[in-house]
Amino acid sequence: MESIWKSGSRRRREQPVVAVRPNDDAPMPSSAWPTSIPAVAQVLREGIDLSPGVTFLVGENGSGKSTIVEGVAIAYGLSPEGGSRQAMHSTRPTESLLSDWIRLQRGVGASRWGFFLRAETMHSFYTYLEENPSTRGPDIAFHEMSHGESFLAMLGSRFDDPGFYCLDEPEAALSFQSTLALIAVLQRIADDGGQVLCATHSPVLAALPGARILEIGEWGIRPTRWEDLELVSHWRSFLDSPERYLRHLLG
Repeated sequence: MESIWKSGSRRRREQPVVAVRPNDDAPMPSSAWPTSIPAVAQVLREGIDLSPGVTFLVGENGSGKSTIVEGVAIAYGLSPEGGSRQAMHSTRPTESLLSDWIRLQRGVGASRWGFFLRAETMHSFYTYLEENPSTRGPDIAFHEMSHGESFLAMLGSRFDDPGFYCLDEPEAALSFQSTLALIAVLQRIADDGGQVLCATHSPVLAALPGARILEIGEWGIRPTRWEDLELVSHWRSFLDSPERYLRHLLG
C-alpha cells in the first residue's frame, strides 16, 4: 500500500476498491438466477476482498465471473454496457440485480476514474461515442477498424489513468500478440497505482506476473496459482496432443 506526503501531512492512498460486501438485504442463495450460481452466492454470503493491482476471475462459461465483474462495475457507477462513469448509453438491459445487493468499500485517497470494457457490447459503445462526440474534438473512428484494432485503440485512448478498470473477456477480440499488448497495458495500470478486475478465459492473459487469480466454478470462488488452473491444464494437454481431444470429440 502506497503512502504519500501532501500539504505537510501523511496520507495513505489505497486502491480504488478495497472490498465488495453484501448489503444487509441481499437475498439468500436459491434456485433462481443469479443467486443459484455458487460464485454469486458466495459473494452474497461473504463478499470479496480485492487486492491492489490486477485480479483475474477465471472459470467456465456460466460460472458467474462475468456476472460478478458486471455487478461490481455497475456498483462503482460505470455504464452496464461499457464505458466510463459518464457513459450512459443503453440498448437492451440484461444485467442482473447483483449491483443492488452489494456495496463497495472504497479506498482512501483513490482515484474515482473507472472504465468498463465489455467485449459483447463494444460495437454499440462505439456507436454511442459517434453520436455523442466529446467537446475535446472528434474521437477515434473505432467502427472503421477491425475488432481487434478497435480494442487496442480503446486501450490506448481510455486506459491512461490510475483508476478502476473492469474488463469482461477482453481477449475475445485479440490475437496472441495483441493479448501480450494488453498484458503490458494492465501492468502499466498496476504500476501507476490503478486497479483491474478482469474476467477471462485466456491462459496467456492470466499469466501476468504478480496478478491475483480467483478460480470460479461449482465450488464458488477460490484463490489459486496460474499453474494450478484447470484452464491451464486443459490447454497444455490440448496443445501437447490435439488429435487425442479431436478424436474423442469427432468420434
